[in-house]
Amino acid sequence: MDVAFFRAWIEEIVRVLSINRDLLTRLDAAIGDADHGTNLDRGFTSVRQALAETPQETPGQLLTLVGTTLIRRVGGASGPLYGTLFRQLGKSLGEAREVSLDELAAAFTAAIEAVKRLGRAAEGDKTMVDALAPASRALSAAAEDGIKPDDALERAAVAAAGGAKATIPLQARKGRASYLGPRSVGHEDPGAASAALLIAALRP
Repeated sequence: MDVAFFRAWIEEIVRVLSINRDLLTRLDAAIGDADHGTNLDRGFTSVRQALAETPQETPGQLLTLVGTTLIRRVGGASGPLYGTLFRQLGKSLGEAREVSLDELAAAFTAAIEAVKRLGRAAEGDKTMVDALAPASRALSAAAEDGIKPDDALERAAVAAAGGAKATIPLQARKGRASYLGPRSVGHEDPGAASAALLIAALRP
């Protein structure tokens, strides 16, 4: 997986977020500020522009630029959290020009731990972690089993989608949704939903 692979990932994220912007905003309207879809759509549009303006020679450079741009351009909690995810991915991958599945899995593990620390969130808190953590485990398990990358990424996408749906019966313990208490039950967490979309965009 080279820099072109990760650039294609970002392009697919931009496309998917544009399509699902209103859905994410509706999810956020139920338990948040009703701006999640709009913020992410705007943020990744800015990412696309930043990538066009600044050449990147390695996956690490590209992902670090993605993270920095998100931190600068996306409001609310999403900017710092997704920015941290991508910046840590970039840091973990370093200056390698090509990335193996094992290396990508390890980078995701480190990136999700960084997100957990920043958000002080764990699985079950009804956050993006509920989608990211199972996706990371699925990716690591597939890498350990010698599964080919395309199938591994599919497994990660399925795990992320399942994790996002599993937030519906949970009561939020972090973020604005936590202020609702029991009223947060019965709604899919918008951060978990967007995280699942981002992981799904990795599939070829």
